[in-house]
Amino acid sequence: MVNPVEASQAQRERLAFLELRAFFTGELRRSDIESRFGIKPAASSRDLALYREIAPDNLEYDSAARCYKPSELFHPVFEFNPDRVLAWLLQGFGDGLDLGLKPAAPCEGPGQLTKPDLKVLGAITRCMCAKRPARINYLSLSSGSKRREIVPVALADNGIRWHVRAYDRERKRFSDFVLTRISKVQELDQAVEGSELLGADEQWARMVEMELAPHPSIEHPQAIEADYAMQDGCLRIKARAALAGYVLRRWNVDASPDHRLDPASHHLWLRNAQTLYGVESAALAPGFPSGNSR
Repeated sequence: MVNPVEASQAQRERLAFLELRAFFTGELRRSDIESRFGIKPAASSRDLALYREIAPDNLEYDSAARCYKPSELFHPVFEFNPDRVLAWLLQGFGDGLDLGLKPAAPCEGPGQLTKPDLKVLGAITRCMCAKRPARINYLSLSSGSKRREIVPVALADNGIRWHVRAYDRERKRFSDFVLTRISKVQELDQAVEGSELLGADEQWARMVEMELAPHPSIEHPQAIEADYAMQDGCLRIKARAALAGYVLRRWNVDASPDHRLDPASHHLWLRNAQTLYGVESAALAPGFPSGNSR
């Protein structure tokens, strides 16, 4: 077996990309490599040939779809960092391979306490890309472990953990499922209805404009205005209705109409709380009146 370390760094990046794309989207074409790296067809063919020499059991060719797909025996050659994989899925770059390059300057962040299992994530994203339903085991706070049938439609980061937005066939509605609570994902060979796809998710399609201002009880609001580069004492942001509550909770925004929460822990206040009416995720917003989000 060929050792991928023996390849050049540029070729290792391409090999990692093709493995990443095949595993997390469920399909790979030579044109994917060519468009990503700006190489000629002959070069992409060499990359595919080398990868299949390194891992002969990982890919199988689907003549009907004219693409390569991960086989049942797929085992990753590269060790991908979950944070980089999620960044790739979220932002479209940062192909998931940590090359061990020295950073330009020391930089640290709080990091994540929870990290999804990549096998689970890969199974979910493959279903998403193929528009297929999935049968999952899901562990919830209210009902414990339970088997569910879902149609994954999108991934969402709430700043603390990752969710998959999916149509819940049992409840007949779109809901959020925490990735780390999912296990035993099985792709179902079934068609999905248009009402189960992202285009039918009204809460995802609706954009909510929120006006964030310094909490009225803060003595020196100019400090908060400087923190968030506010214009005229206000920061205007837009978020999907499905995510608006997560945004407000992530930044500890006081969403109560009378700004009654403690300014020591809530530096921001939602000045236009009425924008959350009809927003299902508003139940997560600090201080927002219960019962007004639906």
